[in-house]
Amino acid sequence: MNQTNKLMSYHFSKTVLDTWDHTQEKLASLMKAEGFGILTEIDMQKALKDKLGVEFRRYSIFGFCNPNFAYQALQTEPYIGTMLPCNVVMQQYEDGRIEVSAVDPVASMQAIKNPTLATLASEVRAKLERGILAL
Repeated sequence: MNQTNKLMSYHFSKTVLDTWDHTQEKLASLMKAEGFGILTEIDMQKALKDKLGVEFRRYSIFGFCNPNFAYQALQTEPYIGTMLPCNVVMQQYEDGRIEVSAVDPVASMQAIKNPTLATLASEVRAKLERGILAL
């Protein structure tokens, strides 16, 4: 397993050797344990094939939401919805490895100068990271 966690990056990732379906099921279960549910799922492989006629690796974008944190964030910043939900990407490489990456909410919200939101972003990051790294 390879784990990438770059300093000052806008995401964190974990690479696993497993099946696509099992990884997706495990991701959903681990994130549920952290209080997140999947609001959206975008199959980029299918979308790119349908819209552009191009072949692309398996690549899905999941919009995860923790309703409690979303509610708190919306009460703190009225336009924070432009940054919700928390996107998690699953992509499979030719050698079979599957990389799961999550947006770092701390990095994405740095432009907003709001200490309450920064605290919330740190809490969300900890939960997202725990879920991803447990894969």
